Amino acid sequence: MEGRKVKKMVTPDFYREEKLFKKGYENVAGIDEVGRGPLAGPVVAAAIIFSKSKLLNKLLEVGIRDSKLLSAKKREYLAELILEKCHSWSVGIVSEEVIDRINILEASLLAMRKAVENLETKPDFLLIDGKQTIKNYPVSQIAIPKADQSVFSVSAASILAKVTRDKILIDLDKKYPEYGFAQHKGYGTKFHLEVLNKIGPCKIHRKTFSPVEKLLSQFNLAR
Repeated sequence: MEGRKVKKMVTPDFYREEKLFKKGYENVAGIDEVGRGPLAGPVVAAAIIFSKSKLLNKLLEVGIRDSKLLSAKKREYLAELILEKCHSWSVGIVSEEVIDRINILEASLLAMRKAVENLETKPDFLLIDGKQTIKNYPVSQIAIPKADQSVFSVSAASILAKVTRDKILIDLDKKYPEYGFAQHKGYGTKFHLEVLNKIGPCKIHRKTFSPVEKLLSQFNLAR
């Protein structure tokens, strides 16, 4: 279209991982988290290691992307392929209670640490989405803003983390059906906010997040 710039979609590649392999690193883990913004539920991180000898053509063909750019059906399909093709994977989950206690940033970093520590194969380098590395962790690492859009293993980790968290919220929907967690996954949608204002927060809501915090006294709930 004339006079209009079209934003080109970045395709994640294996450049960062290959560069580290050439430097002698063998187990490079991509790490990402999901669930910073929701009003309810945990924050979830995933860590994934791909072997440098493993053929990744299938994953490249089907289009690994930042999880936010994919449909739920595509994410689930890709998650299965990722688990089939990767060398090692794990997730780290931090509950809403801990989020309220230590804040969402620290909880996100803790989820990442848990994901790395849960890997069966111990990594020798970490590629992390965002601006912060895992504090005091004895492994070489680098934080890369928007790595989930450009770094293959980080993009794969974003998909696995998203699929894992969605499943958790779908299960929680059975326990708290009135809130619609299966649909909005805890995010502040119009429906979710309407229900919150009508019946108040439940156990899995993040009590330090607005507008949940404002509703606690109104419904006489303990923080």
